[in-house]
Amino acid sequence: MSLLRVGVLGCASIAWRRMLPALTRHPDVTVVALASRAPEKAARFAARFGGEAVTGYDRLLARGDLDAVYVPLPAARHADWVERALEADLHVLAEKPLATTAKEAEHLVSLAAGRGLTLVENFMFRCHSQHATVREVAAAGTIGTVRSLTAEFTIPAPPPDDMRYDPRAGGGALLDIGVYPIRTALDFLGEDSEAAGATLNIDARLRVDVGGSALLTGPAGRTAQLTFGMRHGYRSRYELTGSEGRITVLWAYTPPAGHAPVIRIESGNGVEERVLPPDDQFAAVVSRFVARVREGVPSDLEGPAILAQARLVDRIRERAVLLPEPGPR
Repeated sequence: MSLLRVGVLGCASIAWRRMLPALTRHPDVTVVALASRAPEKAARFAARFGGEAVTGYDRLLARGDLDAVYVPLPAARHADWVERALEADLHVLAEKPLATTAKEAEHLVSLAAGRGLTLVENFMFRCHSQHATVREVAAAGTIGTVRSLTAEFTIPAPPPDDMRYDPRAGGGALLDIGVYPIRTALDFLGEDSEAAGATLNIDARLRVDVGGSALLTGPAGRTAQLTFGMRHGYRSRYELTGSEGRITVLWAYTPPAGHAPVIRIESGNGVEERVLPPDDQFAAVVSRFVARVREGVPSDLEGPAILAQARLVDRIRERAVLLPEPGPR
């Protein structure tokens, strides 16, 4: 079987640090070309990862030697370039969020389905095996009936020139960081979860949200309390509480590939800190993308999952009380 020929639209940090190493290590993938608006950046990426350096995204899409593209552009540019890639009959793996609004996401999902193409949103943490273990433990009734979820993802302040501070690029904590705990809530409460209330802390000078919270409700009275932000101490965990115990994931969203994750299980049988095998969530998402393109293996990173995420983000944004950023950075 021939290799899946991939082009890269954009030379972002996440591509350099995580996704291109994962793509180039996959035995069934070859990176053919990497595009940037800056020739020197494309050349630097090509020198490290192979493939041809291309100046301009249109030039990459016009090539006839690609099967798929990976899109790590700023969030506000996803909708346009993902649409163009699909119209060029290319499968797409796009960084999260796929789009900044539910309307954009609905259009892209519909376009991909209509053309018989794969469109995957890169929520790589969902591919880590520790979350499958949590689902198995919860489904076995170890903590009784699931009642609620708390999830937190916060990071220290990025550099002042970081695109997450740029509203024109689709920046802000909700779209870049809040989507992780929101996706976690959808996974455990259900795709029909609703926003009961939310807050967003706004930096008045930058006109962008730098943190926030949300209260969600799900079927059968389940609730989720979410916290996210990018001017905070680092926190990356969630806790699933049931009628007879709880499960805590201690490093939920950014565990390194060599890290052996630990989940804490409290139940009527006592407390267990279960050490799990290391896993590489970036390699896993590439494998899922390849399997979907090549073999049609269904993925929970496409279609309905994309739409549920985008719609809930819209509702959180609509319901949010806007608060001033509390204090100096």
